[in-house]
Amino acid sequence: MSSTSLCQRRPPGRRAPVVCPFSATFIRINLTGTSFAVGHATAPSKRERPRYGSSRRSDAYRTLTDFASRYLLRCEALSTTQERYAFTVFDQVFKEFGLPAAIRTDNGVPFASPNALFGLSRLSVWWLRLGIQIERIKPGHPEQNGRHERMHLTLKTEATKPAAPNFLQQQARFDAFLARFNHERPHQALGMRVPGECYTPSTRPYRGLPDLTYPFHDWTAVITHCGRLCFDRRKVNVSQVFAGQQVGVRQVTDRIWLVSFMDYDLGYFDDETCRLEPIENPFGPKVLPMSPE
Repeated sequence: MSSTSLCQRRPPGRRAPVVCPFSATFIRINLTGTSFAVGHATAPSKRERPRYGSSRRSDAYRTLTDFASRYLLRCEALSTTQERYAFTVFDQVFKEFGLPAAIRTDNGVPFASPNALFGLSRLSVWWLRLGIQIERIKPGHPEQNGRHERMHLTLKTEATKPAAPNFLQQQARFDAFLARFNHERPHQALGMRVPGECYTPSTRPYRGLPDLTYPFHDWTAVITHCGRLCFDRRKVNVSQVFAGQQVGVRQVTDRIWLVSFMDYDLGYFDDETCRLEPIENPFGPKVLPMSPE
């Protein structure tokens, strides 16, 4: 049995996810230093792109735009780009604008962790729990975020050069830019309409994390704070990004066990070494077709 088929395995009775066409509404998020896309749609499927930028060495800013309409949902000055603060940011965004179906990101922190299993981060694991698919652009290919990159260039030119003398004044510049960009600046790709005329909110409300169940596995384990699952009084290293999360464990041969998180198979371990061997990365760089830039 190939690792690819195991990675894509879905037990009988578990319904495959519905993927809506990419003509749906999309959102891009800009957060300091990286970029990704998450989507909303009139049908339950959308994308956004987050990214971080910086106007000064000590400051950062976050932007969120709708992919289809170019509507700038959020543009905020930040004092830090640490992962724990990113949770607060996205919690607020999801409550206000709803959940996307997918998020497109680059491979930087806090969207990814280069040393973690499959390059996941706690933030991206949280997105998965919310039913948001992860898309990563290829390293060194910012053109895969081209539409958002162009907005970002305009933002830098009009609101950050030169940077404001303090945090509050910089935020005031961002607020003014957001209003101009959404309601005064027409776009040729929108038929010379402004983004505010074209934006449609997401129809997926944010209601917190759903419960996890593994009816097709032998047992459910909770990943410890140090990133391990307990097996027969021994520890199997998985990854700290899954700390506190439930995973399913299923015996596939006499001595081999499969570990799964939601619908994703993570890897196998044997009962002798108790070492998890990851399978093919289901979250590797991939960019699905989008509307023409």
